[in-house]
Amino acid sequence: MPQPSDTGQLALSFSLERRVYGVSELNATVQALFADTFRAIWVEGEISNCRPATSGHYYFSLKDTQSQLKCVLFRGAARFVKFRPQDGLRVLARGNLDVYEARGEYQLVVELLEPQGAGALQLAFEQLKKKLAAEGLFAPERKRPLPTLPRRLGIITSTSGAAIRDILQILDRRFPGIHIRIYPALVQGEGAIDQICAGLDFFSRQPWADVVILARGGGSLEDLWTFNEEAVARAIAASKVPVISAIGHETDFTIADFVADLRAPTPSAAAELVICTRDSLLEQLAAYEGKMLQALRYRIAMGARALHERGIERAATLIHRAIARRAQRLDELDFALRRGIQLLLETHSERLADASRRLQANDLRLRLARGHHSREALEQRFLRAMSDRLWQSRRRFESLDVRLRQLSPLAVLARGYAIVQNAQGQALRSSSETGPGEDLTVRLSRGKLSATVVQTYDE
Repeated sequence: MPQPSDTGQLALSFSLERRVYGVSELNATVQALFADTFRAIWVEGEISNCRPATSGHYYFSLKDTQSQLKCVLFRGAARFVKFRPQDGLRVLARGNLDVYEARGEYQLVVELLEPQGAGALQLAFEQLKKKLAAEGLFAPERKRPLPTLPRRLGIITSTSGAAIRDILQILDRRFPGIHIRIYPALVQGEGAIDQICAGLDFFSRQPWADVVILARGGGSLEDLWTFNEEAVARAIAASKVPVISAIGHETDFTIADFVADLRAPTPSAAAELVICTRDSLLEQLAAYEGKMLQALRYRIAMGARALHERGIERAATLIHRAIARRAQRLDELDFALRRGIQLLLETHSERLADASRRLQANDLRLRLARGHHSREALEQRFLRAMSDRLWQSRRRFESLDVRLRQLSPLAVLARGYAIVQNAQGQALRSSSETGPGEDLTVRLSRGKLSATVVQTYDE
């Protein structure tokens, strides 16, 4: 039997012995535990935050009233699902628990998916959608075109969210001269509906904004539910100003998106769309994506064939698991690449459009043509003005000539009268204006006479 001192040393040695795991080692250990314990399990819940990838995989969460579980449905299993997973559907999912070691998260790798009926929110969404569609609120003919270059922009959103910061940064970079008015409003929770409707009514009653952006960042179906309310939809439809809805992420759709004059995938995209954008590199991106997927499928098929030929079932399972994880990582990189290329494309498209407009505005041929037409018009106006002036001058000359002839004293002299002038050349009208011995000049119709006054007579 050990002495008390030996027992104390033994306890101390046990306390110092500890098992230290590396992160990857611990994830692998948990993965092995999941592989042995949680295989072919059934989970019931409502689909939320569903994101389909271009590779054919689906990423979503299953949730109930208290918690949620991340899930992935790979393309191979998705081919046997008879419906398309979407938010709000209540389903039964069968699969295996797995660890996505890149983020240290566990997820359910779904192999089979069975619908259990739509969730309450999704059902309400579909019912309101049918009602408003029947009233014509979604009709394309009631959609108003946006102004090409709006000068005044109204924004209805939360001033504390990331959406308003993204919108203002993009507008400041691409169109710094635009005037902006922000109507602060809650976008979630109690009072959000009233504040959003009040913002729409504010911009509708005041003839200031050229276009209004209704924006909110991403979130679950519950977070975005304010924009699925009938009051908000009717406020958008009643707006006298064109409305752009920029709610959530690209895969999020709300009733507001269907009623608005234009739907933007994200708030950042709304800032791009409001000043006119055009995609030009999507075909090249699609071609690269197709080649990448084709090469990946070929390598997977060749690897699977080699493994099956060797009969190494365990190795094949490990390889398939590694490929699935890399495919998931590839989808994440693809999402990020598409967002970056889209932003770059829109930026360069705007620069090209701006340069084209400036080039057309400074086209010398147009300026010469306008100058030529202006010169011809001035020549015609000058000729018409000269002709009118000459005609008016001739008429005036003829009129003055007639009057001159009528008032000319020569005409009076021609009838036998004469004009008598004194030595100073003044015409005499009375005999009292001269006297005997004064020299006078008598002007006749033809010629003059010199005379001397002998005697005057007053009559």
